[in-house]
Amino acid sequence: MDPQKIVSPEGEILIPDPPVARFFFSSTKWPVWLWLALRLYLGAQWLSSGTGKLSNPAWMSTGEALKGFWTSAVQVPASGKPPIVFDWYRNFLQYMLDAGWYTWFSKLIVFGEIAIGLGLILGMFVGIAAFAGGFMNWNFIMAGSASTNGWMFGLEVLLILAWKNAGWLGLDRWLLPLLGTPWTRSPGVAATPPPRGVAAK
Repeated sequence: MDPQKIVSPEGEILIPDPPVARFFFSSTKWPVWLWLALRLYLGAQWLSSGTGKLSNPAWMSTGEALKGFWTSAVQVPASGKPPIVFDWYRNFLQYMLDAGWYTWFSKLIVFGEIAIGLGLILGMFVGIAAFAGGFMNWNFIMAGSASTNGWMFGLEVLLILAWKNAGWLGLDRWLLPLLGTPWTRSPGVAATPPPRGVAAK
């Protein structure tokens, strides 16, 4: 490979992506339909979870639902195998329990789940929404709740990798250029996205 092709004007060595990575994580061809399907699936899961808690006083008023979850997570059962393997995370939850943080943290979880769901469904800052969703799934796993969290976390990692094109069939098609992507756009070139179905060069 010509070394000039991987050196920026500032002299920085750039490592180009392999063709398969460019196809799945940069192309605006058919992979965007795969990311759309994943976005809609994950977005529906988060939105349903969040909106289902809106009318529940245990989440929106007292926070008792989250308190119960944290309490069960920090308790060490008679078998001696606690739900939380890492002591530092158990101590962190215990601190939040003792401080009564569940009263406001429960609302943060509810609105966070709704925001993640809307962001994924609308294709709005998909990479950030997927990261937030993955972080919440990771916390649930750390607290000893497996369920579908591992599966969702894996799908969200894929969307994080595909942050450039996962929202092409969504609002990111216009939002990301407004923020300055692609980052190597020449000065003075408008940030207008190419027509639908045309791959960005």
